[in-house]
Amino acid sequence: MFVPCGESVPDLTNFTLLMPAVSVGNVGQLAIDLIISTLNMCKIGYFYTDCLVPMAGNNPYATEEEDSDELSINTEVYSLPSKKLVVLQLRSIFIKYKSKSFCEKLLAWVENSGCARIIVLSSSHSYHRNDLQLRSTPFRYLLTPSMQKSVQNKIKSLNWLEMEKSPCIPEVSDSEFCVRIPGGGITKTLYDESCSKEIQMAVLLKFVSEGDNIPDAVSLVEYLNEWLHIVKPSSDSPRASALPWKVPSSWRLLFGSGLPPALF
Repeated sequence: MFVPCGESVPDLTNFTLLMPAVSVGNVGQLAIDLIISTLNMCKIGYFYTDCLVPMAGNNPYATEEEDSDELSINTEVYSLPSKKLVVLQLRSIFIKYKSKSFCEKLLAWVENSGCARIIVLSSSHSYHRNDLQLRSTPFRYLLTPSMQKSVQNKIKSLNWLEMEKSPCIPEVSDSEFCVRIPGGGITKTLYDESCSKEIQMAVLLKFVSEGDNIPDAVSLVEYLNEWLHIVKPSSDSPRASALPWKVPSSWRLLFGSGLPPALF
């Protein structure tokens, strides 16, 4: 499924894979955009798959006119060897009944490529929160059993909250409890598949509502940065706003172009 940009397949042994879920508010995808743009990551390949709606567009991270006409497609892979990071960006929705197949192929590629772990950035509908979740932070995490062994102490030191279990069938009092992520797209499928295959995976998510979700994306990537320290503060200030995230050039048209003056 993976097609490299060069003649040889890059060595991703012991890399950490960051990827989004196509979820409510596209928060994970926006967060991945920030990471790719800020770290100036290099594109190393793409996924040739029939699981997502085909699309093509201009380079979303263009910094000058010369590289603005480079094409981008629905699934692209970026890398930063100095930090042992590889990033998968998804830019279109899944074709009906194809999401599970994509998850299986993705995890097979992860195992074959030698990636050490996967971190999925996702989101969930804020209106599905229970009373406890309403009174606490909007961020949650999930770890597969194999991931817990290696990072549980670090996660505990951050005082993060694990995603609570809820009735598998809402509003049924005697229903079994399980992890539910309404609006999370492939998040739950990826998590379940990773558990069964004993793959190290972490899910970081935020409860959000549809709208202008740029602030949600910034806060989610800063949540991730508390753990991985991808970006260091630009000053000695401990405030999160001191982190120098670089907004992609494509975000200027995130909500379309301006209103034509002829309308007025």
